[in-house]
Formats: sequence, structure tokens, C-alpha cells
Amino acid sequence: MKFETKVIHGGTQEDPYTGAITTPIYQTSTYHQQTLGGHAKYEYTRGENPTRFALESVMAAIENGTDGFAFSSGMAAIHATMSLLKAGDHIVMANDVYGGTFRLVNRILTDLGITFTAVDTADSVALQEAIKPTTKMVYLESPSNPLMHVTDIAEAARIAHDSGAIAVVDNTFASPYNQNPLDLGADVVIHSGTKYLGGHADVLSGFVIVKDAELAERIKFIQMSIGAVLSPQDSYLVQRSIKTLALRVQRHNENAMALAEFLNNHPKVAKVYFPGLPGTPDYEIARRQMRGFGGMMSIELQPGLDVKQFVENLDVFLLAESLGGVESLIEVPAIMTHASIPRDIRLANGIKDELVRISVGIEDIDDLIADMTKGLDAL
Repeated sequence: MKFETKVIHGGTQEDPYTGAITTPIYQTSTYHQQTLGGHAKYEYTRGENPTRFALESVMAAIENGTDGFAFSSGMAAIHATMSLLKAGDHIVMANDVYGGTFRLVNRILTDLGITFTAVDTADSVALQEAIKPTTKMVYLESPSNPLMHVTDIAEAARIAHDSGAIAVVDNTFASPYNQNPLDLGADVVIHSGTKYLGGHADVLSGFVIVKDAELAERIKFIQMSIGAVLSPQDSYLVQRSIKTLALRVQRHNENAMALAEFLNNHPKVAKVYFPGLPGTPDYEIARRQMRGFGGMMSIELQPGLDVKQFVENLDVFLLAESLGGVESLIEVPAIMTHASIPRDIRLANGIKDELVRISVGIEDIDDLIADMTKGLDAL
């Protein structure tokens, strides 16, 4: 099936008990066992739930994996994946990852004896040089948050596998509509389902998708043991939203491309970070491994212009964290999403104080450009 069909018919959709087209919300914590020790598929909702299973099977289908696992947030999914590691293991990690990911690694995993090296994963030479004998995981975002760097996933996976490590890709910014890292050699795909998959700024969720049976068993055990599973209600909401994922992301792609071209030619904008702009370092790789360039971008205003004044003079673009919803959002990473990264590290990795990150929604593009014009004219 093509992607647009998979989001509607992929995985488990029809309820096996009633034939309901929409999987019901099985709002239960436990299940009746007919005989002692004789439970069938369902025993306890932390481990098994029909509503969550239906969502997980759809996620596996649209990421071209074999097994999907739903968590209570994107960070819970990342934590579960990094729980594959043990004391003494080493992570090579992208140097401009989401602030919450950096915080988890830098302030929690290091206390457990796990070490890391942060590099520009788009630089294959730097990535190769960061590998150590103890490296067990190469972790990257592509496009990255917030600088939109695009990593050659196939090359990164090759480097990881040559060293005996696994390649993990956070695919949140691209979404499964635009990119499938498992097809490019990645071992694990992660999503903050709160973003494009949920799509309506009304539910938290996270996903891990794999296609290796051994990895699937390990992730399933970690999911059940740690217990940060997605609730039946939230599983229903995300599955409902995925049915329109193709339509929404197509519009995100179109709007972002048009807005990036507008901002790239505006005299008050110094730089636009968007992989869809020809001539940028990430464009050729993005064009090769992505089907669309996504709805995310970042910009830098010309020196001396007031970022605070700009973001507070917008009406359609709402000043808020998160991304991937139908509404357009804008934020300043240094103060908001990446504030947990020490300033010296943040600046060294190119995340400047004046950087502005934009999540382009699905509103009319003329209204989005008019709102940006209003904000820039106010400077």
C-alpha cells in the first residue's frame, strides 16, 4: 500500500471483537483471566492494550518497520531507547539535538556511567573520529532541532554498524510522510508523537519503531518494565490524527517552502535554515533521502534587530513551544526549547541567542506571509 492508504488501513484498524471501523477505547487496567495463568493476549494494560496495539501497528506500518511501541511522551520514548545502554557504554550524539534530549544524556545518563560525545553528525569525518571502542549508539536528528542540519542517514548507519553500534534517528521533524530512516539503514526510529503525528496540540505521545526481532523484544521489555506507556484515550487520539497525516504534512511542506523563499529574500532576515532551499549545504542530501522538506525552519534576523519585539508582534504565529500542529508556532530556542543547554555549549554548536524557530502550520499561506511581514515591519 502507498503511504496515503497505510495511514488509514495499515496495521490493525478494524476492532476484532465488534468489527468497528474505528478501534474503540479500551479503558481498562486489567483483563479477566478464565483460568489461573491462562491469560491470552491481554493481561495488564501496562503491558498490553488493544487500543494501544492498534496504534503501534499503524506506526510500524508507516515507518516500514515490524514493531512499534507507544510511550507517554517523546522523551519517554528516547529514555526507553537509551535504556538499551549500560554503564561504560558511549553515545555519539548530534551536537544540536533537542534540549530535552541533551539534558537526559548530560545530566541523567552520565550519572549512570554512560558517556557521550557531541559532534556534527552531518560531517561524516567528524562522526567517524568520534567513534570509540565503547561506542554502542549513534544518535541523530535529521533534520535537526533547531538548525535543520540534514545527516546522510545511510552513511551514519554504516559508520555505526562498522563499529558495532546501533543507529538511532529521531524522525520527528521529517515525519514518516517525508522520510523513513529504517529504509536508509537505521536500526531504531523515534518520534515525538506530540508533534506531526498528533498534529492538533492536544496530546502527548512518543514512539519507537524497529524492524529487528531482537531489538523489538528488548524495547518491549523496557516499555513494560519502566511503564511510561501511552494511555488508551491518548492512543485513540493519535490514531485518529494519523489518518490525516498525509494531507496535513503535504500542506506543511508547501507552506514552509513558500515561507522560506519569502524570508530568504527579506532584507531584515540574515539567514534562513531550511533544507529545501537550493544552494544550502543540506539541500542535496535532503533531496536524496526525503520526499518533502518538512514544515520546520529557523531564521536569524539582521544584527541589531530585536527578536523579542519580532515574536511578540505576530498574530497568526503563536509564541509557544512544540511544533507540528495545524497552527503555526514561533519560539526562541535559547530562551525556550534549548534553555537547558549551557550557553557556551549552545553557542559553540551554532544555536545563537537571536535564533528564531518556526513551525509552519496549515493556514492560508497568504495570511502567514502577511503576518510575517507585519512582524518584520514592526522592527
